[in-house]
Amino acid sequence: MTWLELADGVYARRYEELDLTVGLVVGSERCLVVDVRGDVDQGAELAAAVREITPLPWSVVYTHAHFDHAFGTTAFLPCDVWAHEGCLTELTTYGEGARLKWMQHYLGENRPEMAEALKRTEITLPDKPVTDTAEIGLGDRTVVLRFLGRAHTDHDLFVHVPDAGVVYAGDAVENAEAGFSAFSFNDGSFLAEWPGVMDAILALDPKIIVAGHGDPVGTAFIEKHRDGLRELVALMTRIAAGDLTTDEAVARSSYPDDVTRAALATP
Repeated sequence: MTWLELADGVYARRYEELDLTVGLVVGSERCLVVDVRGDVDQGAELAAAVREITPLPWSVVYTHAHFDHAFGTTAFLPCDVWAHEGCLTELTTYGEGARLKWMQHYLGENRPEMAEALKRTEITLPDKPVTDTAEIGLGDRTVVLRFLGRAHTDHDLFVHVPDAGVVYAGDAVENAEAGFSAFSFNDGSFLAEWPGVMDAILALDPKIIVAGHGDPVGTAFIEKHRDGLRELVALMTRIAAGDLTTDEAVARSSYPDDVTRAALATP
């Protein structure tokens, strides 16, 4: 666990558990916590770590609804909780099921303490839903929340700090060099639309992009994996046209087989 200061008052915090990265933006009057970890105990640890940086009142933003980013809010309450409106829908519909699923996952890994923490966790629904963009004033700086399109989920919300040139991307960007795939595909991901989201990130002209897992990256990383996504889209198109079988497409992909198969199974 460590804080990385990316710019004046702009931080990422890295964790060994799931190689997760969360964020903190500090202004002159308020601060904004970007994602809150995955359970009540993890959230309490993060809240204490934020207080090592600043005593200012805080708000919270979820980049998306997945448990490791959005289940640790309790220690921050009461506060505003921002997220895309689709995140609210996801948490309302599937949040409890995800909590139970991950409890079983950790029990299966013989990590009962993690399952117990999730058992004690109450999911906090966002009360500040965002449709397209929203601005959060922190005093001497403004943070912009942006929906740039569907990618890892249908509700990825990007946290843009314009004066610092930093974008928190959640799991729309994952740092493969840290041991994870560059992408985390699931049945709620949108392969065909993801390259356009990467282009939209680049259009913000960021200096640093904070990945949801792994170390922060630069624009060269985004460009490389945008092109990789285009490659995967092209393979999916050829499968749909009958030009390739899935096995043939997997063999031609520059990504690992499991990543490619997951990508080709998305909408």
